[in-house]
Amino acid sequence: MKKRRIASLILTLALFVSTVFSGVAAQITAKADGGVTVVFHYLRDDGQYDQWNMWLWEDGGNCENDAGYAFTEVGDKGAMCSFKIKGGTQKLGFIVRTADWTKDPDGDRFVEIGGVSQGTINVYLKSGSADFETVYGDDVVVSEKVVKAVVLETNYKEVVASMTKDVTEDMTSKIKLFSGDTEVAVESVKGEGQTAIITVKEELDPMGKYTVVYGENTGVAVTLPDYYSTKEFEDKYTYDGDDLGANWSKDKTVFKVWAPTAEKLELCLYEKGDEVEAYDTIEMTAGDKGVWTAEVTGDLNGVYYTYTASFAGDLVFKNIVDPYARTVGVNGDRGMVIDLDSTDPEGWDKDVRHTLSSPTNHFIYELHIRDFSMHENSGISEAHKGKYLAFTEKGTKTPNGTPTGIDHLVDMGINAIHLLPTYDFSSVNEKNTENKLYNWGYDPKNYNAPEGSYSTDPYNGEVRVNEYKQMVQAIHNEDIGVIIDVVYNHTASNMFGFNMLVPGYFFRGSNASGCGNDVATERSMVRKYIVESCVYWAEEYHIDGLRFDLMAILDVDTMNEIRAALDKVDPNILIYGEGWWSSEPSWTKEGVVPSLKANTAKLDRIAAFSDDIRDGIKGSVFNAAEKGYANGNYGKRASVWFGVTGNQGWAPNPGQSINYAACHDNNTLWDTICTSNAADSEESRIAQNKLAAAIVQTSQGVPFILSGEEFLRSKTKEDGTFEHNSYNSPDSVNAMDYARLETYADVYDYYKGLIAFRKAHAGLRMNSKEDVNKYLAEDKAASTDAGIIAYKIEGAPGEVSDALYVIYNPYLENKNIKLPEGEWTICVNGDKAGTESLGTATGTVDVTPLSCYILVKGALAPDKLEADFLPGAEGTTDEPSTDAPTATNAPGTTTNAPAATNAPANNNDDGGAPIVPIVIGVVVVVAIIVIVKKKNS
Repeated sequence: MKKRRIASLILTLALFVSTVFSGVAAQITAKADGGVTVVFHYLRDDGQYDQWNMWLWEDGGNCENDAGYAFTEVGDKGAMCSFKIKGGTQKLGFIVRTADWTKDPDGDRFVEIGGVSQGTINVYLKSGSADFETVYGDDVVVSEKVVKAVVLETNYKEVVASMTKDVTEDMTSKIKLFSGDTEVAVESVKGEGQTAIITVKEELDPMGKYTVVYGENTGVAVTLPDYYSTKEFEDKYTYDGDDLGANWSKDKTVFKVWAPTAEKLELCLYEKGDEVEAYDTIEMTAGDKGVWTAEVTGDLNGVYYTYTASFAGDLVFKNIVDPYARTVGVNGDRGMVIDLDSTDPEGWDKDVRHTLSSPTNHFIYELHIRDFSMHENSGISEAHKGKYLAFTEKGTKTPNGTPTGIDHLVDMGINAIHLLPTYDFSSVNEKNTENKLYNWGYDPKNYNAPEGSYSTDPYNGEVRVNEYKQMVQAIHNEDIGVIIDVVYNHTASNMFGFNMLVPGYFFRGSNASGCGNDVATERSMVRKYIVESCVYWAEEYHIDGLRFDLMAILDVDTMNEIRAALDKVDPNILIYGEGWWSSEPSWTKEGVVPSLKANTAKLDRIAAFSDDIRDGIKGSVFNAAEKGYANGNYGKRASVWFGVTGNQGWAPNPGQSINYAACHDNNTLWDTICTSNAADSEESRIAQNKLAAAIVQTSQGVPFILSGEEFLRSKTKEDGTFEHNSYNSPDSVNAMDYARLETYADVYDYYKGLIAFRKAHAGLRMNSKEDVNKYLAEDKAASTDAGIIAYKIEGAPGEVSDALYVIYNPYLENKNIKLPEGEWTICVNGDKAGTESLGTATGTVDVTPLSCYILVKGALAPDKLEADFLPGAEGTTDEPSTDAPTATNAPGTTTNAPAATNAPANNNDDGGAPIVPIVIGVVVVVAIIVIVKKKNS
């Protein structure tokens, strides 16, 4: 056991060195004198190279802090990019890309450097092809050295070392194996070609760190199987209790924390959340499954606490915030013991969830808490601007009397608010009350505590909990559900409490999130933590849904366990997420299935965003100048139709497809249209925006819009350009300007009318792909124009009308469309939308340019909305469900969906968080080095 504890020090050091310094090293070595010269030759048939450059990183590590390198000249074999790296680099990662991260082609590629110590390597690339040719120059020198060393599977008696040359008997005598500074006893070293097999006398420590040294060369680290992810480790240390954290009662508080590799654990108590010195330190007791316990008598409600963890090798982590902390002090640096019942607002016991009986009944409105109220036109009190309590204010108006805030949302008709991250995040200084920094919050610091900058008092942990509940209660009082954005794929820093308690366990060490610390959800205790965190938010805060950031970085088993656990709370809690990543993670186990969009059929009632319909409607999010179906590119018709019919290539039923045209990422819909069609009149651009909105609201699936989209929200900078990545932009860019409701009242009325129409017609909200295929039929004979989309919905379950007929005209001129037999009532045209008649048509109808027409045969709307649509339906109470829900997923499909557009590493919702791990990582590594040197002196 002691060997494994000693190894935790080395494992931690390796973690920080690899994840914190990899990007910095790449920038330094790329500019070093001497060594290897690498020349890329990039050939394009169109000869256009101005917008293209190389993105480079060393040894396949974290490329997030690397840089783009420009092509300096063009030769007969394409544009060239030449630079130098140090000898000894094993491989070089590269991407050919534009500034907006269009890649050619998609995916990471690597040049194998091997044992090349000097000389020139030429790499020949062809646009559109993933294949490339590597040619070593005549000046290349390959040194005699070890380039790789691994322990295969679970054979801890052999190390397989790869050499740059065939291994001779003379060479074997120069090969040594070390554990730190201690040479490991070896039975034999045998050569097999360019491989040396090192057999040791005693089995290696599965959590140790070893290096293979050849002669006078620098040692090469040995890669061992991941012991944390082995069945042996999980069987021994997986804890199945539900009492981790600070368990408060009036008479005592019991603290429990999981830290199986620690040698000592201490509980530190503080009177305030920003105190440096603890008033009491209590040694904790180690127990079964690696759980440490301390029991403190008396009422500790309101007392703050941290942990200190000591490991072999003089490694000590102080000020560890309990990952299970329910609330925290200012800036989240101290957990707080809390009596949660004391934080309940009046009437909280009567507050119930506002979940809906079907996912397709949702109208999701994506909103940032600060954006909602900060604008001077919001009419919300200064004390509540940017706060949770802004949602509790009724009767707010613009200076001209237009309803704002929660009244605006009620008037609009949405029934679910998707809140950008509201857990405690790192990037906003909660002490800076005068001028708080803005951030979206995709940099988690404390997953189970509300963010303090949105509370009126971030210093007192109970305030943020109480005001968060007041917000939820106020929203529920308006028959609107609350969906929270959760980011379990990465944290703001490697110094996250869980990872300090069990160094190296919480993260994979890969960079699929773009933040360098992907969370290892496939490990049992990480999965348990995430599942329990989701359930906690649902139970304690009555949350109605969860949206998962970069959901593909989480594995399918974890997501399905979350679904199963939430079913016990309320089977109608909505779950959806982003079915993509920036690159594939380094899974710590075999057979892990990622929660990619393509794997949606493997997810139990969990939805994914449809980038197919998004990019089909308006063009690629990574190229604002590119047009989509609604703004001039009729070639996107197929992608739009794919979305309209429920994205059946990857979504097993419509409820698993989130349909949208814009979200907080990238440009707003209006800014995209203004960029792609800058020369068009405002009237034409407004028509394009309305058409885009109509496509979203008439597509089978779950409609989702960005807050302010209903009044043509723009994120305009001081220089007049549009901000496509406003994660830390000022309020002047991000705040919702409610005065635009008056400027663009017709657009707002149109959105409001579309929502009302969709609510009234169940044919637009079908729940299975079988129903969609049976009751929705494309009318290919409606028009000879290739860009027109026309279809009829007839006989759909719950539909009050005899039939619906939907037409999209993306052209700049009227189109005369032949109608099915009978008299049809127009309820939606290019100007207005709703459930009332705008006229009738028989035989044909003239569809105006850039518009959607919806015609109805029979009843225009029900006498009242279906009972199962409204909040308060079955499954919406706050009592746990006792029956297992019935899954509604259809069998897996065989039709392939269009390829997803993956977000690049530097364009994810990380909010600039990686600076934190770099700074803290440097401090920790330097401290460890000092400790080790001091001990050895």
